This record gives sequence, C-alpha cells and structure tokens, in this order.
Amino acid sequence: MAKLAPSTTPPDRPAFPPGLENAFWFATFNALSYPIILNSPMILFAKSLNASATVLGIVAGMMPLLVIFQIPAASHIGRIGYKRFVYAGWGLRVMFIFALALIPLTGGFLSAATQLALLLLLLFCFNLSRGISSAAWLPWITTLIPESMRGKFLAREATLVSLANFATLALAAICLGASPAAWQFSLLFVISACMGAASLRYLKRIPDVEVPEAERGSRQPVPWREIAAYPPFRRFLWFNLAWSIAYGGLGAFTVAYLKVTGTMAEDRILLVTGLAFLGGLAGLWLFRTRIDQFGSKPIISLCLGGWTVIVIGWLALATGLTELTFGKVLVLQLAMGFAVTLVGMNNTRLAMTLSPVMGRSHFFALYSVVANLSMGLSPVLWGLAMDAIGDRQFTVQHLEWTRYSLYFAGALGAFGVCFALSLRLVEPKSSPLDHLLRDLLIISPQRSLLRLWKRGR
Repeated sequence: MAKLAPSTTPPDRPAFPPGLENAFWFATFNALSYPIILNSPMILFAKSLNASATVLGIVAGMMPLLVIFQIPAASHIGRIGYKRFVYAGWGLRVMFIFALALIPLTGGFLSAATQLALLLLLLFCFNLSRGISSAAWLPWITTLIPESMRGKFLAREATLVSLANFATLALAAICLGASPAAWQFSLLFVISACMGAASLRYLKRIPDVEVPEAERGSRQPVPWREIAAYPPFRRFLWFNLAWSIAYGGLGAFTVAYLKVTGTMAEDRILLVTGLAFLGGLAGLWLFRTRIDQFGSKPIISLCLGGWTVIVIGWLALATGLTELTFGKVLVLQLAMGFAVTLVGMNNTRLAMTLSPVMGRSHFFALYSVVANLSMGLSPVLWGLAMDAIGDRQFTVQHLEWTRYSLYFAGALGAFGVCFALSLRLVEPKSSPLDHLLRDLLIISPQRSLLRLWKRGR
C-alpha cells in the first residue's frame, strides 16, 4: 500500500470563538465614547470652570479610584453571571453621560463652582457604575478566549481602540475649536452618550460563558491575604503600584501644562493628544507577532526604558532647556501613545497569565483594585503637591523650576523605580529582554534587507 504524500496545505489558523467579533465592535464604540468623559475634553471643561490642580487630579483619578468596589462586587458575579453584570453597569454609565451633557448649559443660572460640584457628583456616579461592573469583564473575556490567542485578541482590540480614540479626540478638536462655548462641550458629551449607547448593542451579543461552579456555589470567606501573598502575583501588584504612581497624573498634567503655558489653544491640544493614539498603533504593529512569541515581561521593561526618555523630554520643555513647539510636543505625545498602549495591553495579558482558574474573579478584582486605586490616588497626590508649590518658581543653572517641572522630575524618579520592578516580574514562558532587543535590532532588520535584496534580483 502506497504511502500518502504529506499534505502541503498549511494548517488552519486558530480562529476566535464564534461571536467574539462583537467584542471588537463593543470595544470600538466604547472607545468612541469614554475618551470624551475620561480624557482631555473633560480636563479642558473642568479647567474652563477654574478647577485647581487638585480638582483636576480628582477628575483624572476618580475612575481608577472607584474600581475599589470590584472587591465587594466580585462575590456577586457568580450569582448574576458575567454578561448581565457588565451590561447593567455599562447601561447606567450611558445614563450618567446624558446627564453630564446638561451641565455646560446651566452656566446661565449656576455659578462655575456649583457646575464643578455637579460635574464631580455625576462623574462619581459614572465611575462608580463602571467600577462595579468592570469586575466581571476580565474574567469573562479570559474564560472566553484560549490562552494561546489572548495576545492576538488584545493586540487587535487595542488597535481598534487606538483608532477610535484618535477619531474621538480629532472630532473633539473640531467640535470645540480654539475657544469653545458651553454648548460645544454639551454637544460633545451628547456624542459620547450616543456612542456609549451604540456599544451596548454589541455588548449584548458577545457570547456568555458559565461562571465556574467553585465561584458560583462557594460561601467560604475569600482568602484575600493568601491571594496577595502568591509570590508571582505579589511582585505583579508591587509593579502596578509603582506604574500607577509614575503614570497616574501624566495625562492630566501634560494637558494642564500645555494650557497654562498659553502657547496652544484647546483644539490644538486635543489634536496633539489625539495623535498620540497613532503612536499606539505603531507600537501594536511593531509588536503584533512578538507579544505571544516573547511574552509580556520584556516588552513592558523595554517600554519603561522608553518612558524615562519621554519624561526627560517633558522636563526639558518645562525647565526651559529647550523651546516648547508644536513639533516637539507631537513627538512626545506619539512616543507616549506608543509606550502606554504596549504597557497597558501587556499588563492585562500578564494578569490573565498569572490569575489561576480557581478564584479568577477574585485575583482580577484584587489586581484591578490595587492598580486602579493607586492610579486614582496618584494624580490627586501629585495635584496636592503642585497646589502646595503654587506659583513659586526659581532658577538653577538657567533651568526654570516651577510646579510643572518639579512634577516631571518626580515622575522621572518614579519611572526609574517602575523599570527596576519590571525586571523582577515573573512570567512563565517569557524570553529575556536581550532576546527581544536582538530580534528588534538585529534579526528583523536582517530579514527586511534580505527581502529587499531578493526583490531587487
């Protein structure tokens, strides 16, 4: 009997579970909504109401602060189910965005201080509903997606989110213009609410999965201390604490710095912060096949090395070492988008890797609370320190030291600590940092040159 010739047909590439395309649509429409409420547009609106640095820190930090409610929420996920839990919270979020859209229109009969108080109240409600419902999102997606495809899923999701974020902030720049009126902010918040409502349609279509029986039926107290003491997870928590302190206020205070200098109008600030997401797309393209190949740990360490260079750039601008120009700010924003997208995505992937199936919801809840609570407190504490410094300034060796330059100097030190902690992270099957660098700097350029040489023959 003749032997069959080996098949030359390449094996089918592993496909995502049926219905998962709705998760990508949900992520896209969600990313067309939340940057308006949680990013530069809201900071600029609060600044138009004469918000202090401390209040700006509260606005920037409220979302991660309220993730602390994931701890009590995690115990109820098993009874309600992943999909229902997330859908209920996201629906409430949309309602609060519609309410936020009314605040800019109350300027005729309310003082700026009262408007600011209403803004903080509704942002609290918005972020509270998000903080509670997001407890079920990561366990849901982690259970739904095979481990070998999580990097691919996160890369595709992050690509769509970056594109949507860029489009959102570009639209915001067009809507607000150089000197926005109150109704323009209101219109922008209505757009955010409509995009959030559209995302609910696709959220409802994502396939649901059964919550593990151990989480549904257990009435035993949750061993939070044992979860936190698990050595790889403990190192991961310490790293996230340092990352939150370093990065926590950077988005808000770079926008405030550009506004205070008076050299850039609102539309240009929104445009340059929106273009930062193109940097994120470049990072996703460069590392799209390397995430699952090399692991998350070396990519995080590499990006944190880049973060120190980025913050040195902001420090040079703030101290007057180099002149502030649109081109320099654009380069820094593109680099920030590149680095923060890769750190955020790989941080999530590492959390998926380190959280065991048993008690997964509680591992994710503890990770989210530690990471987000510190991320929320960070801009508030930085803001308090900056308000304490006030308008004081002094010059040393022709360098101007103000509250903004001192903030960037403090952030630079925090990023150095964060980089050191990233080297101590534990990840099964990850490659050393030098292997990643060798692939980026030597092997990949050689492959590209070889392809060009073959085409030229």
